[in-house]
Amino acid sequence: MKVIKYVLIFTLLQLISIANIFAFEKVGTTSFQFLKVIPNARAAGMGGAYSTISIGSDAMFYNPAGLTSVSTFDGAIGYLDWFMDVAQYSFSAAYTIEGIGTFGLMGMMTDIGEIQETKVSHLGFVGDVYNPGLTGKTFSPSSVVLGLSYAKDLNDRFTFGINLKYTYEELIYYSKGALIFDGGMIFKTGFRSVVVGASIRNFGQEITYIDKNYPLPQTLNIGVSAYLFSDEDPLFSKVNDHSLLLSADIIQPRDYDQQYAIGAEYSFSKMLFLRGGYLFNSDNGGLNFGAGISFKGTTLDYAFSDYGEYLGSVHRISISVSLK
Repeated sequence: MKVIKYVLIFTLLQLISIANIFAFEKVGTTSFQFLKVIPNARAAGMGGAYSTISIGSDAMFYNPAGLTSVSTFDGAIGYLDWFMDVAQYSFSAAYTIEGIGTFGLMGMMTDIGEIQETKVSHLGFVGDVYNPGLTGKTFSPSSVVLGLSYAKDLNDRFTFGINLKYTYEELIYYSKGALIFDGGMIFKTGFRSVVVGASIRNFGQEITYIDKNYPLPQTLNIGVSAYLFSDEDPLFSKVNDHSLLLSADIIQPRDYDQQYAIGAEYSFSKMLFLRGGYLFNSDNGGLNFGAGISFKGTTLDYAFSDYGEYLGSVHRISISVSLK
């Protein structure tokens, strides 16, 4: 009965969230845009097609159901070299208690850096030099997310997970905070290595700035993944020491048309990883590449993402440590 109750509650939350997504017009504007940024290098390297293959503690950023992949303890940190000298830092940690479930802690901070203050009252010439409004002062906007997670295997095929996050954005003149929820599920179909899953991120109240309300960047992902070849339950060929994972997601953002992500990961002896992915129907994001190396529970991942002629490229680095 407890299992049925969990499934019903989770399904209800999913349906409510989906209804909220489609109830809003595509106005192109949501609050807390930093929540849409992918912090993890493996996920970015696969183009964001990550809802069914989220593993380790940083699954909290995509699909918290993936936390159950943590056998004992897993911790990760990430760094993103974003646009215009903006940097993003992330961390996550998860611990599994046998028979109870997996508990997680996550955080993310966006550092925009120093911005020079300008005012209309300072416009004009100072001697022969024109002052474009600079006051001589600087300010530093920022944003922070902290969250707690719980995930559990309901049986040998079905897994669910939830996040409770508090996010805060400091815009100097206006600052806002909010409680946000995420939910996710992963289902192992039992047919070879085929896995399906779904996640809903950033579900919560609208944010009010001055006299206008802005919805959160709520996003629905539905995905499927499978090994084309590997040493265990491949779709096509069983090969020792080599594997090729293919993953695809349908992504429904609240403030944009439906997008499609596809990614692939080649692995040699579960030590060396090469990745590629593409995000379709995106104004900026598109082609992504990545690589990783894993040794004795420690994994280092890197990802390169191309954002076109005007925004250029960005780089991500993630390090994780897993204890069995």
